[in-house]
Amino acid sequence: MNAHSSFPRLVLASTSTYRRQLLERLGLSFEVSRPQVDETQQPFEAPERLAQRLALAKARDVSRKHPGALIIGSDQVAALGAEIFGKPGSIENATFQLQRMSGQEVLFHTAVALIDGRNGREQHEAVLTRVRFRPLSEPEIRRYLEREPALDCAGSAKCEGLGITLLDALSGDDPTALIGLPLIALARMLRAAGVELP
Repeated sequence: MNAHSSFPRLVLASTSTYRRQLLERLGLSFEVSRPQVDETQQPFEAPERLAQRLALAKARDVSRKHPGALIIGSDQVAALGAEIFGKPGSIENATFQLQRMSGQEVLFHTAVALIDGRNGREQHEAVLTRVRFRPLSEPEIRRYLEREPALDCAGSAKCEGLGITLLDALSGDDPTALIGLPLIALARMLRAAGVELP
C-alpha cells in the first residue's frame, strides 16, 4: 500500500462492489469488512445529515473490529424534497422510485468518513450531486429494470451503466460521488492521514 512498512492497514467498511471498484482506482491495497449498522432515518433528520451519520457509523463499527487501521465508511441518500430513497431491494420498490423521480431533480448526498485507528481522528464529508431525470414512461421503466435491476443502488438508477439513459442532466463536484464513493474527498482525507497520493 505504501513504502512505509509501519503504515496502517486500510479497510473499506462496505461490501458494495461499486465502492470496492472505485477504491481500487487509488492503487492502494485494502481489505473489506461488512459493517452492522441500523440505517433507519431518525425523525426530522435531513438527507445530508443521514448520509454523514451512517458513513461515520459504518466506519466506527468496523473500526472496533480492526484496531489501528484506517477505516473508510460511506453512505448515499437520494432525496426528492423531503422524500428519501434508499436501496429499493425489489423490482416493485425500484419501479415506484423511478415513477416518483420521473421528470424531477433528485439530490444525491454521498458521504464518506475516514477513521484513523492510530489516533482516533475522524474525518467526514458529504458531496452533493444534482440529478435531473427525464420524463419516464412505464415501458421505459420496465425495460430498464429488466435489463439492469439496480436493486442495490439508492434511487434505482445506476448512472455508470444503463441508468445514464434515464437522465437529462447531472451536476456535482465529483463524478465518483454518484457511483457511491467520493474519491476526491476521500483522497484529501487519506493525504491528511499521511497516505501518499498519488
